[in-house]
This record gives sequence, structure tokens and C-alpha cells, in this order.
Amino acid sequence: MVKRKKTGTLIVLSGPSGAGKGTICNELLKQVDTLSLSISMTTRSPRGNEADGKDYYFVTKEQFEEDIKKGNFLEYAKVHGDNYYGTPKKKVEESLASGKDIILEIDIQGALEVKEKMEEGIFIFIMPPSMRELKDRLVKRNTESKDKIIERFKNAYKEINEVTKYNYIVINDEVQNAVDKVKAIILAEKCRVDRIEDFELNNEEELLHELLTL
Repeated sequence: MVKRKKTGTLIVLSGPSGAGKGTICNELLKQVDTLSLSISMTTRSPRGNEADGKDYYFVTKEQFEEDIKKGNFLEYAKVHGDNYYGTPKKKVEESLASGKDIILEIDIQGALEVKEKMEEGIFIFIMPPSMRELKDRLVKRNTESKDKIIERFKNAYKEINEVTKYNYIVINDEVQNAVDKVKAIILAEKCRVDRIEDFELNNEEELLHELLTL
């Protein structure tokens, strides 16, 4: 019998804005019971019904900057020149050590920072079916100015050049197809030889005796 390692697996979903990584991540969490979402830490205030420890870990700017000095983040960034967002290293490591599979949905710069610290993770690049489709998705959002859309579109071309630093690429042509591909990747990774701790084999002489007495 195969005995697998008890540690969980870190799955990192990344890709350009508009590729659909957030949608895929949400569907995976609905469909795969063993997956847990990595909760980010932020210095911004809670919005609406957001709860500390569920949606984000809400901390002060001073607390966050102290954690930066101590090297307590897998990655972090200052967004819009005001609030910090980051992935707490200790929380992820504790979850993995307890056997939980953790999924992290993050931008490309952050994903590559995580890879420097946790190379054993599964890094999956979510791609749109075409750049024209990406443009259409950004426009259909209808949540940003034309200048912001153009900026995101230009960034997408640069970000796609980073795809060779990932383990897998998944084309998000249709959400469920993409989700199924990511689920297949996770399953395949679980079967890798280096994720097996030990083999428990039956006694060879006993089995040979059974064969000889047939």
C-alpha cells in the first residue's frame, strides 16, 4: 500500500487581469472539499460584512510594516499607494503542515515572489483564449476607465512573457473546462513519486507460497 506524505499542497493560480483566475478559484473552492483559500492580510478597513480572519486579516499599518521587517510574508504589495496587502507565511505553513491543501489566487508579481520561497508549490498560469477575448472581457466589466483598461491590457502582454516560470498553463476558454483541468493537475501532482512517503508491501515469501499452492 502507498503511504502519502501528510503535508498539504500549495496551489497558486495566477494570470493577467481579465483571464478569469478569480472565477476559477471560486469554482474550485465550491467543487473541491479538500481545498482552503489562503487569507490575505491588509491594512485597509473592513467593508460591509467582511470579518477578520474570514475575508482578510485586518491589521494596522504599523503591524504590517513590522511583519515586513521580520520577513513574515510570502509576498506583499502596497496597492494604490495607500494600503498594504500580503500573504502571511506562517498561516500558510501551518495549514500545509496540518495536511490542508491551500489555494492562493494572486497576481503574477506576487506569484513569482511566492515561488522563490515555496518552490514546491504548484504554479498554474491562467490564460485567456486570445488577447482579443481578454480585451473584450476587460471592456465588458464596465468598472474602469478607458485609460485603466488600456493600462491593464498593455500589462497583460508583458505578464504573459512570465508563463515559462510556471509549472502549468490552463486556457480559460470556458470556466468549467478550465476548472476541470486545474482539478486534473492537482490530482496528478498528488500522485507524484516525490509526494509518497513510503510503500507498505505484503510479505513476498507468503505471496509466493500462495502462488505455488494454487
